[in-house]
Amino acid sequence: MVSIKLLPDLLINQIAAGEVVERPSSVLKEILENSLDAGAQKIHVQLLQGGVKQIRVIDNGIGIAKNELALALMRHSTSKISTLDDLHKIASLGFRGEALASIAAVSRLTLASYQHGDDYAWQIHVDGDSVSPVAPSSLSMGTTLTISDLFFNIPARRKFLKSEATEFSHCDEVFKRISLSASSVEFFLQHNGKTRRLLHPATPAQRIAAILGEEFAQCAVWADEKSEAIQLQGMVALPAYARSSREAQYFFVNKRFVSDKLISHALREAYRDILHLDRYPAFVLFLEIDPEMVDVNVHPTKTEVRFREPRAVHQFIFHTINKALSVPNTQKKQNTDTAIGLKHRDVSGTSHAGSSLSNYSLLCHDNRPRQLFQPEQIYQSIYDNRSSDPSLYLGEKDKLLDEAKTTGELNSFVASVKEESFALGFALGQLQGIYILAQNKQGLVVVDMHAAHERVMYEKLKSVFDQQVVPTQSLLIPVTFHASSVEMSLAEENVDLFDRLGFEIAPFSPTALVVRKIPAILSDADIVQLAHDLLKEIGDYGASQVLTARRNETLATMACHGAVRANRKLTIEEMNQLLREMEVTERVDQCNHGRPTWFEITVAELDKMFMRGK
Repeated sequence: MVSIKLLPDLLINQIAAGEVVERPSSVLKEILENSLDAGAQKIHVQLLQGGVKQIRVIDNGIGIAKNELALALMRHSTSKISTLDDLHKIASLGFRGEALASIAAVSRLTLASYQHGDDYAWQIHVDGDSVSPVAPSSLSMGTTLTISDLFFNIPARRKFLKSEATEFSHCDEVFKRISLSASSVEFFLQHNGKTRRLLHPATPAQRIAAILGEEFAQCAVWADEKSEAIQLQGMVALPAYARSSREAQYFFVNKRFVSDKLISHALREAYRDILHLDRYPAFVLFLEIDPEMVDVNVHPTKTEVRFREPRAVHQFIFHTINKALSVPNTQKKQNTDTAIGLKHRDVSGTSHAGSSLSNYSLLCHDNRPRQLFQPEQIYQSIYDNRSSDPSLYLGEKDKLLDEAKTTGELNSFVASVKEESFALGFALGQLQGIYILAQNKQGLVVVDMHAAHERVMYEKLKSVFDQQVVPTQSLLIPVTFHASSVEMSLAEENVDLFDRLGFEIAPFSPTALVVRKIPAILSDADIVQLAHDLLKEIGDYGASQVLTARRNETLATMACHGAVRANRKLTIEEMNQLLREMEVTERVDQCNHGRPTWFEITVAELDKMFMRGK
């Protein structure tokens, strides 16, 4: 017969740790929250081997009394709440009193603390089920918590941990979330003896710019709305900064990072009319609400909340973001600059702080400077700018063109060229910055220029990679961009892969990557967005899949970014060059996603539309 028995305290704590401690980043989150609850104004984090070997957090908070050190390591011991009423209006980040006991059960833990007015600092050490007596320490302020050899006594859990770089990236993400929530606090992050982040006290907007980068700050607007019991403020990015994932989404309720379906829905609704459904908005938002109006005791990780009046909160968030995104562009940037602490820009675009609205538009829109052409005769440059592939052109006509130029009979030559059998004919112009209109023998040809160019680029990339040699182009001015901690790790771990793809991407700073070399065929690509998407592809599917099972998907991503974008003004010469390339490209009738790239409307069909001959 099986008897019921009470489990040992260590086993109880290890079971509880399964809910609270998933990986080093989970430990770091709990400790940082305790430091903030203790009123710390300076918090230093030191990690070894992604936090698996050691996590040390040093703060200057109020500290823990000698006679409470051992109590702090027991389950359900806390200074945050004491009655049921307190549980209904939680204002602190921690409150359950489980974290330290759970962490101590799966690591070697040393807790040292100094309380103002005491003669000495004191410390206690826990090694599995062994607890040392409280002893004097040399600490001079606050609390220092050191966690070593995480999961040393649970080998099965330790096996589930990822690489050092991956575990550090998760710790860095937690560090970013906590530092965003407490901008007035100084934060310092060190990994394997190397400084990764140093954040001085700042305003919320300044801290956001420091964490997410100048590009986000330039492309975001400041939102600020307040009612009787609720306030929402923060920065929301304009649609042009939208991401392909939710990586740049930070929402805080009473300084606690949360991931909530109601909040996500309100934000999606605010962006609905201005953002494609396959893109995700970027934002950092802080909701302050009466603690009695929100329940944070919903999930072990405390990342889910419930609101007493969910519909009211939903509508408040929706209207605040919708209002911020509806402000005219010039006013948007003034609001953001004021929040960050910059002086207002002139309407002309001149910034007393050294930036300009023109810089902002270059960052946030596809308004990159384009070469301005002064076209001569409408078809002349078809031959002046010959491709390396002579099959694209008339061959013998080249000689005739030169003769025509010499004899002054260019117009008659052009007329004869028009009779040649080019399937897609010759360009007449652009329609709405999206379509190329061309005339061939049969009638009118309408080309979706992005879709067509995407197919051309895709087939060229496949041909290049089949030859195992990728011609590259070094950038005269390397391109730097803000990268997430995950992207930084992926770039560092996949140097050889990027080299095979024709890229040179390397760390530029703790929060930025630099692109120094790209495939020559992608010289006009949006390099920053292409780099982001390739890193996401590697992160989602792994480096081994990118050039094997998912090779064509990877090349399609590259082709999409290399293709000409909608609303780019093309010259007649550029349009005709695309038509000629289409004529010698396989499967050019459909783009990489299966959509048609061009249609033909014959003269007979046009006659029928206009009832000619009746």
